Amino acid sequence: MKTILERSDRFTVTVTTTPGPAPAAPRAPKGSPTAEQKAAQEAALAKWKEQKAEHQKAQAAAWDNWRPRFADFDVVLMNYTGDRWPEAVRADFNKYVREGGGLVIVHAADNAFPDWPEYNEMIAVGGWGGRNEKSGPMVRWRGGQVVLDTSPGPGGTHGPQHEFVVETREPEHPIMKGLPMKWRHVADELYSKLRGPAKNLTVLATAYADPAQKGTGEHEPILMTISYGKGRVFHTVLGHSAKQMEGLGFQITLLRGAEWAATGKVTLPPPTADELPADRAAVRPLAGGFAK
Repeated sequence: MKTILERSDRFTVTVTTTPGPAPAAPRAPKGSPTAEQKAAQEAALAKWKEQKAEHQKAQAAAWDNWRPRFADFDVVLMNYTGDRWPEAVRADFNKYVREGGGLVIVHAADNAFPDWPEYNEMIAVGGWGGRNEKSGPMVRWRGGQVVLDTSPGPGGTHGPQHEFVVETREPEHPIMKGLPMKWRHVADELYSKLRGPAKNLTVLATAYADPAQKGTGEHEPILMTISYGKGRVFHTVLGHSAKQMEGLGFQITLLRGAEWAATGKVTLPPPTADELPADRAAVRPLAGGFAK
């Protein structure tokens, strides 16, 4: 994302990374383990417990020292799903967005922090992490309008990666203005059944989750904006990895969404329907540069 943003000549990017996660526990052997397998598993668990204790001791200081200066920036981009942030960082982040800071949520960041109410209000909807009907409704596009679906069930699902068509629902919004009404995205995870508070939400674009691809049969929200206090939030569910981020539609909407979240305006020129078509997925490689 840093490459995409900086090559647009609109952004100067600083990257901050949280302390690393704890080591994963060893997997138990499948089926009926032999005596040797049991002994090996016990030894692996003992070693893992030692490593975990050492990690926790080292990381405590690292977390104490991780204090991003959110207020120094016009917009914060997140593709984070990991450990809980320290309370002081959470408070600073909440204050930053509520008082007018811009925020861009990309793909996996809507998996994060299911138990942080303010964060879930910022992102409107999220998935996984135990989210369910208590987290809030699912957001559907039915009959030309947003419908909040309170049906019970877990939040967050997707079928296999596949190409799909993204359809504009708010063509006059600055992020979407001038973009083709329909364009095809590269093979990606089509997030579905996201749930959350869904307050102060505008659905900019949707995609049909085809049952043939293990989808819901619903038009799922793909691009959204949220008002949180004085802050502007742009939420895209696209962009599973660097490969998916080479999709031209992802890059264009990320840039326009980030500029809008930072300034409330979009000055980047839109692509033509030939450049961003509905019948094929346009790609702009991250390596080697690309035209602005």
